[in-house]
Amino acid sequence: MTRRDEQHSTQTLERTETERPRLFRVLLLNDDYTPMDFVVLVLRRYFHKAEQDAQLIMLAVHHKGQGVAGVYPRDVAETKVAQVMGHAQREGHPLRVVAEPEASE
Repeated sequence: MTRRDEQHSTQTLERTETERPRLFRVLLLNDDYTPMDFVVLVLRRYFHKAEQDAQLIMLAVHHKGQGVAGVYPRDVAETKVAQVMGHAQREGHPLRVVAEPEASE
């Protein structure tokens, strides 16, 4: 290459593919003691659900044993689990909340 060619040469930058973070479903689990109103309150306060959506999720928890409160990246899901479990504990309710990985596509 001549000196002039070096001035006009280009470099190729490779971009690495970034993967989307794995998502986790936050599930509310049924028990025989936590009041339905408290489950609705939790869904509205921590998951920002509308009243009607919160009622439907609460009924899924009651009738099917569990309901999906939301789907989030791992750190957000774990934070929401801790917040809800702490609130339930302070109120004396045995509500269980878990985060599980969403099925891979």
